[in-house]
Amino acid sequence: MTDIYHPARLDYGLTTFFGQITKTVNCAVALETVADDPYRFTLCVQAPVPEDLDQAKIVVVKVEGRTLQGTVRHFERQEDDSLKMEVEPD
Repeated sequence: MTDIYHPARLDYGLTTFFGQITKTVNCAVALETVADDPYRFTLCVQAPVPEDLDQAKIVVVKVEGRTLQGTVRHFERQEDDSLKMEVEPD
């Protein structure tokens, strides 16, 4: 796990019984590349992580003057309660 986190705004979409809803959270994130797929990226969200973030289908993250967005393909909870999300850009 990385320890280089940056303040970010994270918008994430959830699919519910009532349709798609979007939530927003200010958090600390780190970006990593995916070793076997350089097209995808890993978004590491530092704890505390929103309770429903591991149900997100799409994410838009604004960090260090950049905006990245995509479809979440995989989640992994870490021992320190952070969350790693593998994202495929749109």
